[in-house]
Amino acid sequence: MSAEPDGPEGRLRRFATIWSRAVFPVTSTSLTRPEFEELLLPLARRLRVALLARAFDAEEGRAVGAALVRVHCTDPEALSRALDCVEAYLVLYCGEDGPQEELRLRSSRLQHAMAAGFAQALRERTLGEQEAIARAALQAQGVVAQALHASEARFRAVFEGAAIGIGIADLDGNVLQVNGALQRMFGGGEGAFRARNVKDWTHAEDAPQVWKLYDELVRGEREHYHVEKAFYRPDGTVLWTNLTVSLLRDADGRPQYQLALMEDTTERRLLNLRLRYEATHDALTGLPNRTLFFERLEKVLAAGEGQRFGLCYLDLDGFKTINDSLGHAAGDRLLVEVADRLQSCATAPGEMVARLGGDEFVALTTGPNARHEVDELAARIMNALLAPVRIEGRELTVRGSIGIVEGAAGERSAAEVLRSADITMYRAKSAGGNRFELADPEADARAITRHGLTTALPAALERGEFFIEYQPLVHLGDGSVRGAEALVRWLHPQHGVLGPDRFIPLAEHTGLIVPLGRWVLEQSVRQARDWCERYGDGAPLRINVNLSPCQLTHPGLVQDTVDILERAGVTPQALCLEVTESALIGADDDLLKPLRRLAEMGVDIALDDFGTGYSNLANLRRLPVSVLKLDRSFTQSMQQFPADPVDLKIVEGIVSLAHSLDLAVTVEGVETGAQAEQLRILGCDTAQGWYYARPGPPERLHQLALVDATV
Repeated sequence: MSAEPDGPEGRLRRFATIWSRAVFPVTSTSLTRPEFEELLLPLARRLRVALLARAFDAEEGRAVGAALVRVHCTDPEALSRALDCVEAYLVLYCGEDGPQEELRLRSSRLQHAMAAGFAQALRERTLGEQEAIARAALQAQGVVAQALHASEARFRAVFEGAAIGIGIADLDGNVLQVNGALQRMFGGGEGAFRARNVKDWTHAEDAPQVWKLYDELVRGEREHYHVEKAFYRPDGTVLWTNLTVSLLRDADGRPQYQLALMEDTTERRLLNLRLRYEATHDALTGLPNRTLFFERLEKVLAAGEGQRFGLCYLDLDGFKTINDSLGHAAGDRLLVEVADRLQSCATAPGEMVARLGGDEFVALTTGPNARHEVDELAARIMNALLAPVRIEGRELTVRGSIGIVEGAAGERSAAEVLRSADITMYRAKSAGGNRFELADPEADARAITRHGLTTALPAALERGEFFIEYQPLVHLGDGSVRGAEALVRWLHPQHGVLGPDRFIPLAEHTGLIVPLGRWVLEQSVRQARDWCERYGDGAPLRINVNLSPCQLTHPGLVQDTVDILERAGVTPQALCLEVTESALIGADDDLLKPLRRLAEMGVDIALDDFGTGYSNLANLRRLPVSVLKLDRSFTQSMQQFPADPVDLKIVEGIVSLAHSLDLAVTVEGVETGAQAEQLRILGCDTAQGWYYARPGPPERLHQLALVDATV
């Protein structure tokens, strides 16, 4: 059965067909073209095996080149066409799905090997023909002479007509012959080659093993080698080549000549260098980009013991404002100017500046004194940014925040170092900017934990990881339980129970506070219904729920609250929403409108943390509040007897003012009996704190209420 047309064997057959069609017209053979194709098929298979082999073996290419001579492809045009076919079609039909650049490089090396094998086989054939001529000289001297002449002519034609450079030298390095292609590559005549020895062609970028391989070859210890090598042309320019050098032996196996095959790769190398530069440098500023910086940093961190590094992570302050107001063109000009200034700051050995993207830059210094040098580098950068930048007739002030990380190589990965620098930079920016901060492992750990909590918040709400504890509100007059404040907790899988101070700010920052707050309100109102069912309508317990500033501005606040109350069958009077004083400072009518609507429905509004917002007391009249929650800072001195008389006067004044405005007063943080009694004497209405009970499950409140009911 024949091979599938699109399978590996079918593609190999197509390659052999193309090869035979190209070479057959210039081949001296009595075979038909299909018969000739069958001769080339095993040669094509050998090339495919060599192309895909794990380790490259040039011997396969030389064997194929020698086989071409054996099937009478001795015309110089035959070799040229064979090499052209291999170059154009071998990877296409036989490369399968391998890495294309590596396969093309192997194909090129196979071409060199084929040419070397072809040249050596043709030379051996010529020598063989010469020996045959000598043996038959007495019988047909004229015929032998003619055959010898033809054989040498064929060799000369191949030598001169080859597209790659070919040179032959003796084992002392004296150049004997070079072809036209090699002369054109170097830009000189044959005489220039004959005047030089092979060992004269050294170059500054020669790899250490190049001349070691050469010495082994001329001593007969190796048959060939392949390297990438640069040469100086007579005009001083550099020629880059793929160089294959083979050892030619005489009939007795003794080393006699060296054969060099050269492919000009100068343009390819320049293209690769240009592509490499573009891939590792920022197009706008010309600085190394993130890719090159990470390569350099990883090398530094992988260095031996004793190596230290220092890194400055710079982010411009207010750059977005410049982009938004003056346009991106002005922003780009500013970035170019900043890049130039940074480069002038990092000129010492071991220092490097890169642009990571946007308005973020990094500067790296290395060496045993990196701890001191990185501080000096940061100071130079800050000084370099002091001078204004003039753009489009404006003088722009440049400010920047820098995070500094310093340490020993081998302790952290590049990603960890950059993350620490980024965290530290944002710490500097949060402190007001235009400054630099040193990395703090503890601050890094807190920032990483905050980030982890932030990313885990949405899934935590979906998985039901939040729960609510309740702290009772006690009437100071008769000691009865009047209600409770709902306090949300997070049962984190790794960190355990987290209080609201650990995750509420994160939820506000991400906007998750709205669905989380809605969930807390819904759960708390249901709990209020359960309490009402336990105690009856005669003694309803009120539930206090906190509202964040984000919830206040959410358009669905009023409707969500109404829906939750109606679904639970709870009257608005059983709910009190607590709003911090700072959230209502300077609040306009639009912000107060939802609170007024809720207050008109019967929902109590409590002004939480009263006394910490420095608001105008007269402003209380315009706020739709019915309860003041006095901050614990005013009553801490009352935990012991006697209390601070100044604090007593302040609390007495606040209570008097609140009652004159028909507002109830609740006190937080009551921890002792003396404190509770003093607050009762001052006229406070309700209190909460550890003196009565810590926050706990709703059943505890039920127990407290039962105790209160039996007294």
